[in-house]
Parts: sequence; C-alpha cells; structure tokens
Amino acid sequence: MSKIIGLTGGIGSGKTTVAKMFTELGVPVYIADDAGKKVLDLPKAVNALKQVFGEKVFTDGHPDRKKIAALVFGNPEKLSMLNRIVHPLVKNDFNLWLKENRQAPFIIKETAILFESGSDLGCDKIITVTAPLEDRISRVISRDQSDREAILKRIDSQWTDEQRTAKSDYIIENTNKENTKQQVVNIYQILKHL
Repeated sequence: MSKIIGLTGGIGSGKTTVAKMFTELGVPVYIADDAGKKVLDLPKAVNALKQVFGEKVFTDGHPDRKKIAALVFGNPEKLSMLNRIVHPLVKNDFNLWLKENRQAPFIIKETAILFESGSDLGCDKIITVTAPLEDRISRVISRDQSDREAILKRIDSQWTDEQRTAKSDYIIENTNKENTKQQVVNIYQILKHL
C-alpha cells in the first residue's frame, strides 16, 4: 500500500503549486478541495445541505459554494456543520482514489485543513507550505477576486503556520518558484526511499 503524505498550508500559501510540482515528478496527488466541490453535488450532500442550511445556499437547484463560504467562514458553528456533511463524503472519495493508486510508492493528499479535520492521523508524513502573509493575501485576491477582509476571515478560521509547522515533517517556504521547486525535489528524493 502507498504511503500517504499529507500536504497542507494556509489559503494562498501555494499548496496547489507544490502539488503540481509533485504531479510533474510522477506522484499521484489527491486534491481534497476538488473532491469537496465534487461531493457537494451528490444527492446525500444536497439533502443534508437543504436540511441544515435551507434553500438560501442554492442557486438554480445546485449548492452555491460562494453562498456557503459566506455563511460559514467566520462562524465556527456553521463551519463545523458543513464539515460534518462534507468530510465523510470526501473521506470515502479519497479511499476509492487511494485504491486506484495503491501501486505508487507514495501519494500526496493535499488539503488546507489537514490538522483541523483530523486527516493528519492517517498520514505517514506531513509537508506544510508556508508563505508571507501579504504574498498569500495578494495571491488569493488575484486568484479569486476576493476582498482582503474575506481572506483574513478565512485565514483566521484555519490553523496558523506555527501550529502547522510544529506538527509537520517537512516545511516548504514558498517565496519564489525556483526555490520552491528545489525544496519539492529534495523532499521527493527523501520520500522515494521511505
């Protein structure tokens, strides 16, 4: 069975960039956020969202991620309710994906809330991606057209870099692409021999 390597970091830290670098090295990478988007449309998720949040989080009969995000970020109770709906479905999706990729020596499981969700407990090693706060904010503004206040709310709802790095095996400081790529290659060489 493949070793499971958790890849995490705060919003805008560059997790997706690092994940792509591992993919380029031939490592299977599971992106939990993509799975989260996919499972929202499953009948089980739709029914639970309607029960818990009502029709206000839907647009044209489909879960509206922006409406859901606006409702839950900055509200720990509602975020917890959403997580209780989505996390079991993502966990099931990951387990199916893992079976399909079991021949790989190791896989990467990328998720922003690795520690917050308890997913770190299923990982053999953990990589945290960090970046300066202002870099993170400007990346998210240009990527999502979000405003600074909304981004800071999301950052406040996640663990700090200090909390993540204290529980991680490897730290990637994502300040420039060349340096980040070298860090990824170095970690890849170590993980190949686990």
